[in-house]
Amino acid sequence: MSRKEWWTHLWLNEGFASWIEYLCVDHCFPEYDIWTQFVSADYTRALELDALDSSHAIEVNVGHPSEVDEIFDAISYSKGASVIRMLHNYTGDEDFRKGMNAYLLKFQHKNASTEDLWDCLEQASGKPIAAVMSSWTKQMGFPIIEVEEEQVSDDRVLKISQKKFCASGPHSGEDCPSWMVPVSICTSEDPKCTKLKVLLDRPETSITVSGVAPDQWVKVNPGTVGFYRIQYSTAMLERLLPGVRDLSLQPVDRLGLQNDLFSLSRAGMISTVEVLKLMEAFVNEPNYTVWSDLSCNLGVLSSLLSHTDFHEEIQEFIRDLFTPIGLELGWDCKPGEGHLDALLRSLVLGKLGKAGHKPTLEEARRRFRDHVEGKPVLPADLRSPVYLTVLKHGDSATLDTMLKLHKQADMQEEKNRIERVLGAISAPDLIQKVLSFALSEEVRPQDTVSVIGGVAGSSKQGRKAAWKFVKDNWEELYNRYQGGFLISRLIKLTVDGFAVDKMAAEVKSFFESHPAPSAERTVQQCCENINLNVAWLKRDADDISQYLLQRRGPPV
Repeated sequence: MSRKEWWTHLWLNEGFASWIEYLCVDHCFPEYDIWTQFVSADYTRALELDALDSSHAIEVNVGHPSEVDEIFDAISYSKGASVIRMLHNYTGDEDFRKGMNAYLLKFQHKNASTEDLWDCLEQASGKPIAAVMSSWTKQMGFPIIEVEEEQVSDDRVLKISQKKFCASGPHSGEDCPSWMVPVSICTSEDPKCTKLKVLLDRPETSITVSGVAPDQWVKVNPGTVGFYRIQYSTAMLERLLPGVRDLSLQPVDRLGLQNDLFSLSRAGMISTVEVLKLMEAFVNEPNYTVWSDLSCNLGVLSSLLSHTDFHEEIQEFIRDLFTPIGLELGWDCKPGEGHLDALLRSLVLGKLGKAGHKPTLEEARRRFRDHVEGKPVLPADLRSPVYLTVLKHGDSATLDTMLKLHKQADMQEEKNRIERVLGAISAPDLIQKVLSFALSEEVRPQDTVSVIGGVAGSSKQGRKAAWKFVKDNWEELYNRYQGGFLISRLIKLTVDGFAVDKMAAEVKSFFESHPAPSAERTVQQCCENINLNVAWLKRDADDISQYLLQRRGPPV
């Protein structure tokens, strides 16, 4: 195998390692609910990137060494891991082990290619593994599966079809790529158990699920294992909402449903109002990972709406959504709690504090004062949300205290914790102070990026200031980080959140005159994201504003 070809197959190494680390954790610690975390951390991240026109296939021919860094991104690792997880599920655990065993024995002393593994799995399972998998690794992107249903006596007839999903909407045109899609189906009778499996190897087909009563719901892709998004008919979606409210849908499927809908709204295939309505159904949600994913998407929406005059209304929505779970969890850990409860408390208090929830803000200020005076010191789990809250609603004295804590911290973990939240400060002169601090001797070079990213991600003013700062200090930043992945990260964190027409052109022209070869694809992806944000805002801003206002009821 030539050196050049070697890079093409390296994804298998990395994708496989990313997948199997979760498999091992799940085997040893089933109570960690690690596959739900996989869906949030890897699967949805890969779907997001892979819906862009500037994505790439998993298997890429590398022409030049500088391309290597860039193609080993979330596609190689996270999409790689996701399609292997789908393959494992499609093949079945026993046949998968048999095939892997044969593969490892056969190639124990030599190099192997992706196809060699497919051959071994195909022989073990008798399924068309190579044909199925090459549709996922040799072409970029993934399908959107559209589902409609009809009740025919005691059966449910589903009409399912596939199209390429693009972040700007479904692919239309003659040359639409297609996939061989393993589709599983479950019903409300037993949401954990797959009732039917089919391989969708054409644009559309009909499936009969027998023995489904009219009042039962049907869910496609239980376990959120298949690497695709789903668009249900309105009636099917309505039926699934109670499954979110009463928690009868598995956590991973509650997460997947919300994430799909959010993505469809960004692509203009449904109104964002539909997503807000779904989010309100999560009021009884106990699962950390489900909240974490929902919180990220709300953060994206909040950032988008910072470009409008109803940003305060979305903060109110966030406060309403997170208050019940915040009250339930309280501030102090209870006996018998696991690490996921501690993570959830930190997430919820941070979200409430940032959104200006008065009781949370007051309690955070009180605990922060005590912490600074050293009379009970804050437990590590509460530090990020408290620091974030007091900074977001703080002044120059708060920032000075924070910088003093940073200087005094003897653990790097505490320094990093502070660095990540400094950007939450709101006043323009203090934002500049934080940006200057990012390049000072006080901050390790590898941590500068997260300080600048924190500024860009926290407010509209922060975003503008961070981008200007990056442009003004480009030479120093580029010399520090060129060639490594930090330069791509810096660019993404700084410009991805813009939603103003002219910004994509400005970013593009800046990097034409200040080239960063190892981040070329990142720049393309950011420009694409900015344009998608602009279109999203134009399309949905009025509807969102209407919905948020009418939620409040008539003025008293």
